[in-house]
Amino acid sequence: MNKSYHTYWRELVTGRRSGMPDSLILLMLTPVAWLYSLALRLRALLYRSGIFKTYRLPRPVVSIGNITVGGTGKTPVTAYIARLLLDQGYTVAVLSRGYGGTLEGQASVVSDGATIMLSARECGDEPYLLASTVPGLMVVIGTDRFVAGQLAMQQLAPDIFLLDDGFQHLRLHRDLNILLLDFSRPFGNNLTLPAGLLREPSSALRRADLVIFTRAPGKAPLPVDTQQIPACISSHTIVDLLPLGSHTPVDLSSCAGQKVLAFAGIADPDSFFIGLRDLGLDLVKGIAFPDHVVYTKDRCVEIAEAMRTSGATVVVTTEKDGVKLKGLPQELTARTLLARLELTIGNPDILKGLLIQTL
Repeated sequence: MNKSYHTYWRELVTGRRSGMPDSLILLMLTPVAWLYSLALRLRALLYRSGIFKTYRLPRPVVSIGNITVGGTGKTPVTAYIARLLLDQGYTVAVLSRGYGGTLEGQASVVSDGATIMLSARECGDEPYLLASTVPGLMVVIGTDRFVAGQLAMQQLAPDIFLLDDGFQHLRLHRDLNILLLDFSRPFGNNLTLPAGLLREPSSALRRADLVIFTRAPGKAPLPVDTQQIPACISSHTIVDLLPLGSHTPVDLSSCAGQKVLAFAGIADPDSFFIGLRDLGLDLVKGIAFPDHVVYTKDRCVEIAEAMRTSGATVVVTTEKDGVKLKGLPQELTARTLLARLELTIGNPDILKGLLIQTL
């Protein structure tokens, strides 16, 4: 799906396009969504009944995933849980699909906890970001997470696995199933793809052992009933900025009085742009790229040209995008800052208690 079609589809299913032609398109997509939902219910039933086999690794598995298309903050939550466990002295390995990397489909070790062995281009942006920002974390990629886990056991022997984006990966047994839901739109319009944002019906909530509502505004109550499943609220806050290629962050005030160009290749770039404006940055232009975008020479030229025409003096993007920015012109690299997120969980004792039970 190219950029313009993806943007239109997202606006359609989130209700931002509601004209007569849009309503007709959504109406035509709805029967397809019903069939897709039925197929997913059948798939889940086949796994529950044992007709489809589930495989078990010899160490506990904690799955972190969602049931909507992108944008719930899986990577910050995975990093948060990894740090909790590492601080307790456990060795931790993340199993990730490696989406968008040239080695996608192959089981490969990204990091052994001491050395990063693959580039972001090879393993994908999210595995590389986890490996480079969480010291001591082991990361292994593989479309088949059971095979990736076996490779991790052979070469790394971790105490516990974190299954990144694993809620739908029913082939692998998990000991703790964490479901992330966006606070503002937990189930979107309650329709599955292609008429809605849901990867599977909202009834899949019953598989979760813990629900974390992400990107919540302050101390807010739970937005929906989680049917007696333990739940807590979390928020993501941009705390500072990291110059590209540096390890020393700078304060947000460094952008005071400057015109800012922002770009992002994430699931919901608009939320990133809104967050920058909420912090008081003078955002003169925002460029939304597709999720997991590859920063080719042409895209780097597009960013440089946008900076020139907008009059921006500084560029801000996400850490996830930052790991892929090797082709920016030097004069642009020197002006590019990465927004660093900090995750806060309103009641972390719920999560900590479940992790202790799992271990």
